[in-house]
Amino acid sequence: MTHFRDYTPEKYSSPDFEKVEEGIYQTKDPYGIVKDKMIYVTSLSFQLEPDQLGEEEGTPQDIPQMIFEALLDEYMLFATDFYEEVNRASEVTCYQEFGAMDIEDIRELRQLIGKRFYAVPLGEEEEDYEIVIEEE
Repeated sequence: MTHFRDYTPEKYSSPDFEKVEEGIYQTKDPYGIVKDKMIYVTSLSFQLEPDQLGEEEGTPQDIPQMIFEALLDEYMLFATDFYEEVNRASEVTCYQEFGAMDIEDIRELRQLIGKRFYAVPLGEEEEDYEIVIEEE
């Protein structure tokens, strides 16, 4: 995954979202699983790299599970909006909203802006990989 950029959807201007700091909003948990019902969200756009492990067959309409779950796990996040309409219209760029109970996890994720996030195989098994984060 590369070319991480900030993405601000129109929905963030609605009263359902309170801007906490640049690119980070607080809103109701869409799944109803958080005790106080409020979470932090941010939206990013990025591009897949077809030559990288786990990204080979991905498209904006079908983000590969392995690399996407690695990203969620790395930053202790969950997906809150897949922006299906905008992803359906895009040939290259993926759009995604990420949520977390702790604002610090969102802040950490936003440090990916301008960087690459990809998996490097450690052995024969696809499950054996390490994540690399580097400048573009």
